[in-house]
Amino acid sequence: MNRVLIYLLLGGFLISSCEQNQQPRIAIAGLAIESSTFSPAQTTAEAFHARQDEDIFDMYPFFEENHPVRSSAKWFPTLRGHALPGGIVTRAAYDSLVQITLDKLQKNLPYDGLFFDIHGAMSVVGLEDPEGDFIEKIRAVVGPETLISTSMDLHGNVSKRLGTLSDLITCYRMAPHEDALESKQRAVENLIERLQTKKGKPKYKAWIPVPILLPGEQTSTRIEPAKSLYAKIPAVVDQEGVIDAAIWVGYPWADEKRNHAVIMVTGDDEKQVSEGASYLARSFWEVREEFDFVAPTTDFESALTMALNSKVKPFIVSDMGDNPTAGGAGDVSWTLQQLLNKAEFQSEDGPELIYASIPGPELVKKALDVGVGGTVAAEVGAAVDNRYAPPVLLKGKVLAIKEGDRNARTEVVVQSGSLKVIVTEKRKPYHYLKDFTDLDLNPEQADILMVKIGYLVPELYEIRADWVMALTPGGVDQDLYRLPYQYIQRPMFPLDTFEEEPDLSTRFLEASSK
Repeated sequence: MNRVLIYLLLGGFLISSCEQNQQPRIAIAGLAIESSTFSPAQTTAEAFHARQDEDIFDMYPFFEENHPVRSSAKWFPTLRGHALPGGIVTRAAYDSLVQITLDKLQKNLPYDGLFFDIHGAMSVVGLEDPEGDFIEKIRAVVGPETLISTSMDLHGNVSKRLGTLSDLITCYRMAPHEDALESKQRAVENLIERLQTKKGKPKYKAWIPVPILLPGEQTSTRIEPAKSLYAKIPAVVDQEGVIDAAIWVGYPWADEKRNHAVIMVTGDDEKQVSEGASYLARSFWEVREEFDFVAPTTDFESALTMALNSKVKPFIVSDMGDNPTAGGAGDVSWTLQQLLNKAEFQSEDGPELIYASIPGPELVKKALDVGVGGTVAAEVGAAVDNRYAPPVLLKGKVLAIKEGDRNARTEVVVQSGSLKVIVTEKRKPYHYLKDFTDLDLNPEQADILMVKIGYLVPELYEIRADWVMALTPGGVDQDLYRLPYQYIQRPMFPLDTFEEEPDLSTRFLEASSK
């Protein structure tokens, strides 16, 4: 629905609701993380930086005071946690965060609606389908009639249980996720509109599992075929009787039955909902062979050779296998070990290479003791994931120290030869130019910028003079054939050969109130 029309509806609803003193009561809850089950790391409750009660409003521009969304309902925020992608979540962390949410929900019953803001790729020790389990527990508290609108990342997984217990459901339509807040707002606006019009739960929810499992680096909407595939969604949504349509790519670095692509369409017109879902599912399947990496991809040695021979800068190399934005432990030392052994970087006069980053709390402590300009030597990396290389001895001059980062806590830049290595107390992804300039580094002028990342986020993408993605080892290995899958459904593209076409017919899910 057109956003201006939404605002007009919300404004009209606000007036009529104030007159009748019947504003809808809407709760907010959610936990978000991508969890790699192929990493030895584990995620604790602290990592979620959980916000509670009215602090949750600060996470969303559309919940600012006087915004039509904020003023259209009576809101009851409970707990919303968002962790950096990482290892599997401990059962104690999950149970504690969920219980706080349920206790808070219990206090303000009843609710007309609930905004369920999740990622969709959380894995928990000893638990299958955590988001399905979470929403089931929420349903047990709020009851079957409360309208739940679920917002997700397109790299999440929609199990049949999650789809059934959600009433409205949507996900991002862009990767990188430049439309994240827009998608969350859509989920909230759809919820309010259904309450305002008293249409309530949609009559139909189409759910089609698609046996495709690909990494985000091969399904970026910057390029074809994902660009055109996701561009088909608006035409489906704009049909009368359709509320929303969504395409989930799924998350390939967890080994669970729910890890695969999914199409969902919701609405009140059975024919339009079914045909829209089938159209998107067939469209996805038909272009499966066209998906490829968003940038040239090769082994580490070839990537480094390309970077060293380049005449332009910065030449960016994605160190993909331990990407903390996808669930890597962030402390695999293999790549840094290779760099430290390269003759090209032994002298300060060699090509400038900025490496981001490696955790090394012992080195950080020593850097704080000696200060900027001092010399340090300590082991870094491999405290969590030492499967590919042991901790690496890093010696060099301290160029910069920055304290107080939410994720890294303390960051140190150490120069060894012509390498400038960012060492952190805790792992941190490096997305933005400010991450570097705050450390007195100029990535735009560096010969080589090597970052633990997959596809480049917008700011790095804009400064690249050239770019290659290196197939390095780690918990989010981009070579899916090397991953020891045991539990995903088979056959699965691209891992298997299909003897016959998969069943892409519409499955209508039951209403959550049944």
